[in-house]
Amino acid sequence: MARIEIRDLRKSYGSTRTLHGIDLDFASGEFVVVLGPSGCGKSTMLRMIAGLEDITGGEIAIDGRVVNSQEPRERGCAMVFQSYALYPHMSVAQNIGYALKVAGMKKAEIERRVKETAAVVGLTDYLDRRPAALSGGQRQRVAMGRAIVREPRVFLFDEPLSNLDAKLRVSMRAEIRKLHKRLAATSVFVTHDQVEAMTLADRLVVMNKGLVEQVGTPTEIYDRPRTTFVASFIGSPAMNLLPATLQYGGAGVSLGRVHIPLPAKIEGLASGTEVTLGIRPERIEVVDASHRAALPVTVDFVEELGPARAIHAVGPGFTVALLSTENLRPEAGERLYLRLPSEHLHLFSAKTGLRLDATPGPVPEPRSLSEAPPSAAYA
Repeated sequence: MARIEIRDLRKSYGSTRTLHGIDLDFASGEFVVVLGPSGCGKSTMLRMIAGLEDITGGEIAIDGRVVNSQEPRERGCAMVFQSYALYPHMSVAQNIGYALKVAGMKKAEIERRVKETAAVVGLTDYLDRRPAALSGGQRQRVAMGRAIVREPRVFLFDEPLSNLDAKLRVSMRAEIRKLHKRLAATSVFVTHDQVEAMTLADRLVVMNKGLVEQVGTPTEIYDRPRTTFVASFIGSPAMNLLPATLQYGGAGVSLGRVHIPLPAKIEGLASGTEVTLGIRPERIEVVDASHRAALPVTVDFVEELGPARAIHAVGPGFTVALLSTENLRPEAGERLYLRLPSEHLHLFSAKTGLRLDATPGPVPEPRSLSEAPPSAAYA
């Protein structure tokens, strides 16, 4: 196991900047997933840890030792790539044991470690086969075995499941997680797939445009996204982000003609300040038109998701998605009335995208703007 420390890590290709000063700590034995859209710099950072990319600025330390100038083979890292990168003319056993052979290890020791590794990744019966005779999942197991056999301190995974079909990806996620627990090595897993990230990570790093947006457990990031980017990137369907206006000295917001009290008063911002209101689709409720804080919307289209359905609707100046597991099957053009529970709201700055609201808690029922708020509730 090994601790990884990244300090002010920067990367440029000529005048093009890819990483803009990354600071991260990965604890020994931790499974960290780095999540972000294509082009955000996550794979570049992984390759810099491995020593496959030069560092423009900053430091990378493994177990307290700065490795900026070390060769990849000296860092104690093993990398599993998106492409399997197997030698087609070699057998599974030869592919797994190739790095040991290059290192000059004795044949008997290579055979022993290859057999042990094959048992770990479930390839014992395939050692004599060549990659062309294997399925995609089996080839990925060979790539993982090739990393494991070296007994590294750090495993680096660069989107290793993106070439697999959906069903196989699910089973391979489970295999990777079990493997991590068995080997107890530090693992850094890069992906753009939020399901992979949420199911695999001990800790999640969300990146965007060469910067770290948020670090935390999957639950922390899902429940309390730090920015509108994180809020919209994590979750399917994504969190609704609606234009709203701060009211009553920061004690509530207005959305159309509906006023919603906030879990805690927002200090330092005046009434009338434009903000972004966030709410997860599964937290929105469908109510009767007579509800005192009903938000009217018109159904645009409905997605069937099996155990639930995603209802996409349009309101005055915004679009919204909600999840329904009940017997609600509206048609396009149908009118619905929604309630946005105050305890499940997230509030962000309309200018910076940064989170504004305090920890959610129980609050009074929403009320219409036509009703003057009791002074005690907004003191």
